[in-house]
Order: sequence, then C-alpha cells, then structure tokens
Amino acid sequence: MDNVSKRLLQASYALALTAAVATSAQAQSTRKDLQTGNKLFNQENYRASIPYYERVIAKDPNNAQALFRAGVAYLSFDKEKASDYIYKAQKLKPKVSKDVEYWLGRVDHLNYNFDEAITHYQAYNATLKKKNDTRREEVAQLIQHSKNAKILFNAPKDIFVKNLGPTVNTQYSEHSPVISSDDKTLIFTTRANPTDIPGLDSKARNKTAADGEYFEGIVETHRIDADNWEKPRSLSAALNSKGHDASDQLFDNDTKLLMYRSDEDGDVFVASKQAGGDWGNPVKLNSNINSKQYEGDAYITPDGLTLYFSTSRYSEDGNLDLYYSTRPAGGDWGPAKSLGSTINTKYDEDSPYMSRDGKTLYFSSRGHNTMGDYDIFKSQYDSIGHKWGRPENMGYPINTPDADSYYRLAPDGTYAYLSSYRIGGYGEKDIYTISYIKNINIKGSVFSKRDSTQAIPGVELVFNGTQADKTAISFRDVTKPDGTYQVKVLSARTYQVAVNKDGKNIETQEFAVPISTNDSTSITKNFYVDYIDTTALAASRFGKIYFDTDKYKLRPESIKTLNATAAILKANTGLNISIEGNCDSRNTDEYNMVLGQNRADAAKNYLVKQGVASARLTTVSYGERKPAAPNDSPENMQLNRRDEFKVVLKEGEKMPVIQPAASTTTTSSSTTSSSTVAAPGAPLPGKSKVRLADGTKVKTKVDESSDKVKVKTKGAAGEKSKTISKDGELESKAKDASGEKAKVKTSN
Repeated sequence: MDNVSKRLLQASYALALTAAVATSAQAQSTRKDLQTGNKLFNQENYRASIPYYERVIAKDPNNAQALFRAGVAYLSFDKEKASDYIYKAQKLKPKVSKDVEYWLGRVDHLNYNFDEAITHYQAYNATLKKKNDTRREEVAQLIQHSKNAKILFNAPKDIFVKNLGPTVNTQYSEHSPVISSDDKTLIFTTRANPTDIPGLDSKARNKTAADGEYFEGIVETHRIDADNWEKPRSLSAALNSKGHDASDQLFDNDTKLLMYRSDEDGDVFVASKQAGGDWGNPVKLNSNINSKQYEGDAYITPDGLTLYFSTSRYSEDGNLDLYYSTRPAGGDWGPAKSLGSTINTKYDEDSPYMSRDGKTLYFSSRGHNTMGDYDIFKSQYDSIGHKWGRPENMGYPINTPDADSYYRLAPDGTYAYLSSYRIGGYGEKDIYTISYIKNINIKGSVFSKRDSTQAIPGVELVFNGTQADKTAISFRDVTKPDGTYQVKVLSARTYQVAVNKDGKNIETQEFAVPISTNDSTSITKNFYVDYIDTTALAASRFGKIYFDTDKYKLRPESIKTLNATAAILKANTGLNISIEGNCDSRNTDEYNMVLGQNRADAAKNYLVKQGVASARLTTVSYGERKPAAPNDSPENMQLNRRDEFKVVLKEGEKMPVIQPAASTTTTSSSTTSSSTVAAPGAPLPGKSKVRLADGTKVKTKVDESSDKVKVKTKGAAGEKSKTISKDGELESKAKDASGEKAKVKTSN
C-alpha cells in the first residue's frame, strides 16, 4: 500500500470516528429531550412539554412516541396539528400506545369527524378487558357526545360568532367575561404571561401553577369602537392574589364585583369599589355558600336577593352542581338549595347566569345532550309549576365539540359573550361574541344594460337562499313604476336572484349579502339586466288614457290620445302593442279584473275602428294589481284607473326605432314650409297633407282663430275616417275596408 493510500485510509477512519461520536451525541441529546418532554407530559404540563417533543421530531421525524405525545399535548392549543401528529404516530407504530384508539377518537371528535370518532371509541372499548372497567362508562359518554354533536352540527343556528381578537385573546386561556352596564368596559380572566399585562406583573405572580401555566388574573379593557379594544391591564392589585383569581359578575351599578379566588380549593368573594375608584380587598361569602370543597362561578340576581353558584360540596364524586341561596334585604345568605335533577346531572354543571326577567337560566354542563365537554344550555322557569323546564342545548355554532361556557348577555340583550375552545382561536380558550343573524334591508333599482339610466318597472326579483340548516328561504318584490324595489332578506349568505319580467326569467344573478346583527341595516343593490323596457320606451310615445270610477267609456281626451296612438301604429306597420287595463282598489279583485279587461277592450275597439289591424293589438287586465300610486286619495285613485300601451316584441327581437306619426311637407294657406310633424303633439294652424308608410293619406286642417281641428284619413284598402274637434267637443266617423261604420260623438 503506497503512502497516498495509507493517508486516505487513515482519513476515512478519522471521518468515521468523528461521525460516530457526533451520532452518539445527537442520540443522547434526543433521548434527553424525550425524557424531559415525557416528565412534563406526565405532570400534565402539556404546554411546556411541546418544545422538547418538537426538538425530538426535528431530529427524528419518525419518532412515533414523540409524535404521539406531542399530538396529545397539542389538543388544547392546535386541534388540527394534534390530529396530524397522532395519526402519523399510529401509522408509524400501530401500538404506539395502548390508548391510541382513544386519542384518535378524541382528535377526530374535536375536528368534527364524528363518525370516525365513534369508530375509534368502539375500537378502544374493545381493548378494555374487564366488564366493570370504569373507562367503559366514559367511552359510552364520548360516543354519545359524538352522536349529539353530529345532530347539532347538521342543524346549525343562524348565529354569527366573532372572536374579540388578538388584543384581548392570547395563546393562553381567556375566560369569564364580565361586561359593564354601559358595554364599554370588559373585565375578564386570563392566564397570559403577567409580564405582558401592565399592573399584573409582580414577584408574587411570576411563579406558575401546578400545570406549568401562569396563574389566573383579573384584567380589564376598554372599548375603542364596535370591533376594537384597548390593551388589557390589571383591574386592581387588591383583586389579584398569589394564586388563581377570576371574575364572575359586576352588580350594584358596577360598584361590586363577584369573583372567585383559589382559597380552600376555591371560594366565592365579593369586592367593592372604594371612594377613590379603586377596588377594595375581596370579602369571602359566608359558610352557606363557601366550603372546603370547590365553589366557582356565581351570579346575583338584579334585586340582590338570590345567588346562584356552582359547588362540589354536596357531590359524592366531586362533580359540580348548581345551587342557589336567598337572603332578606340587608341580610346574609341563607342555606343553599339545589336547582334539582332537571338541571343537575351526574356530570359537571357550572357558570350560572340569569336573564334580567328571572325567567331564563343559562348555564354550562358536561351532561344532558352536550356536543362534548361543556356546552351552554338554557332553561325556562315555569311560574305556575314553580320549577325549571328541561334544559335546551343552545346548538351549534354557539356550542362546539370542545368546551364552551361563561355565557353572558350584553346589557341591551342583543348579543352575548362567551368563552370557548374552538378551531380558529388564538390558542387555548378565547372570548367571543355571539349574535343572532338578522334581516337586512336591500333596496335599489333594476336597469337595462343597454340604457343604464332607464329603470325598469314591473320586474320581479326573487332572492333564493338557504338558512344555516340548509332549509330553503325565498324573498320577493316587484319593481315599482319608477323601477325601484325594496326587500328584507336574512343576512350573511349568498342568494341566487331570479330576475323575471312578465312571467319569464330574464336572468339569474348571484348576490352575497353581508352580515347584519341588527334589523336596521340597509344596503343598496342595483341590478343591470339584458332587457329592453318596452313599457318605458312606449310610454314616451304612447300616452295613457284614464277612466271615470267604475266606467270603461272613453273620455274625449282619451279619443285624442288614441288617435295619436293609431297614427303612430300606422306609421310603424311592424309594431304590435299590448293594451293593459288597470283599476283602483274600490271593488273586489275579481270585479276589477273584469273592469280592467273592459277598459283594455274599449281602447282596442277604437283603435281597430281607426284602421289598426286587430291582430296587432292584444289586451290584458291587471285589475288593481299594478297600481301607479297608492289608493289613498281621489287623485291617486284616478291615476290607477287607466290603460297603458306597451310594445310587444317577439322572442329575441330587438326594440325597433319607432318612427314619428308623420313626416311631410306642410302647406299653409298663408305660407309653405318644410317641417316635421310628430305625434302626439299640438297641430300647427293651417292645412297639411301626409302620406303614411302604409299608404294611408291624412289631411289636417287647423283653424287659426279657434281650436277647431279637422282630420280626414283614407287608407290604401279604402278605409276612411273623419274627426272634428272643437272647444272640447269631438265628433268622429269611420268606415273600415269591409264597409262597417262607426260613429263617436262627445260633448264637453
């Protein structure tokens, strides 16, 4: 072996030795991190264990034990990551833990995979060998939780849940919201790092509790606006002790605070504001309320005479039940009494809260038909039977598969605060507001895309959507004569808006309606559709005619309008119209439908006699169903007794350009000039001759010294008419091509 080879071999040995030493050191470091993580995990100090497990996973991504225990530790902080880790651990090592099926059930339940959770719970139950294993009861309850959750999740309420945001909520637990009577100050409990909250930091509070987290402290924040809060600060040094302190309720015009303190496993205290505005030292309630067992949440009724509270004092297994105590005015609290088996179960009941009228009790329970852990329930008081009614689960999304509690109504009762572990939060338990989704007023107009300034009347808008539970809902309105509409719809969803005209669908548009938590919100939405409003176009050329009450006889002024209409139709031989008969609301709908038809027929018959082909005219009655104005005065009712004329287009046909009634050279007795004659309009004095597009000849004579007008027509097929109008009186004679004659005479 040459020297070069020897040197290379020696270098290889050195490299291998260095790698072995490094690998051994890394393995030793990994084992140490795993041991430290396991130690903290076994102490239920889950938050502190996570960094050690993460270091192990970073070095050894397939370490099943680290993945499994990190997943369990993450359950309270990141449910989705917890699921990923536990599933990966089980895939790497199916028997990573004898309880792995239990934890797979837990993460699936918390991530809304209820069927999968039930399957895992059943698999775990099969591993329990002893029939009397106490874990069987817990598993049976967990399976029932998943069944309850599936039902409630699939029947959600129309409720808007909103996180108070990162100024209030942290990666730690925030709970027990207490709102001032003016809804401007929020007092709550946090387990955040005391150094992050002004006034809360002290040497006494720098230590952590047995679970490795910071002690609970009472803080306050003030509202900036509807969506924002100031940075929280300690409520008072007098209220925050070395241990846990939590807020329960403000009462007596916000001058007193009911609170919890971790003395003797937990007791209820009351603190009062001092003359300078600070809080005095809390005073413990008497032994009828507090005991050596746990007493936590409490609530005093507005009259100050009844106290509801949770206690484990009377429970054999240490579970919480709800009790109440009364006192005379100015007296102390009397013996506690149970709210009874209707409210209390063999599981925990906590966080009582009463409506202002004393008829509705809100509380949290791990029993009844909970979705999992604590759910919020309400019970109505039966004043006749003097008992509380069966508790009702307030449903999803108020409740979730994890813990939901501390339900507190805002002062005006329009929304509520609660504390909840749920997906999408900032860490552990967060404070949320919940508001029932309300109606929102949508108003606007419908315009033609081709003429965006022209609003279209008579358009039906149908807003089709669904409620939170997928039940179909529909809201409808029809645009008014000015093309406007107004409709109230349930907010916070997307609607398919069907735009219909004359019973036919023009198009369907999608419209997302924003959230509204009060019924006074109004927004404007205009619709632009591929439609030509023939009614509006015709209205600029065809005048309306009006009728006397309960009559369909043509008025003298209506004859003039109809003559002008006939002239336009003769100048536009390809134009067809619909005559719409309308009524006021004086009679029944059935009667008015007949009357409206008679009015439309009267106009049609006259136009036919003026030489307009019957096939070009259709009639329809709307009775009182399309008012032009409210039927609340004689003047408005007159506006509703009318005929309107609308151009009728064939399917796919565009609106034609309507030619004026006449365009010719006008010969006057005194002068001759070229001018355009448009109808309807006031005729000029003198004589004129016109030949229309269909060959009809029209002669007109207008006296200069009076309003006498004489009009003669002669059609290409031999039809003739003669009309004389003077001083408001009218006389008209006509003969059609078949020789049929008609005569109309009116007097002023």
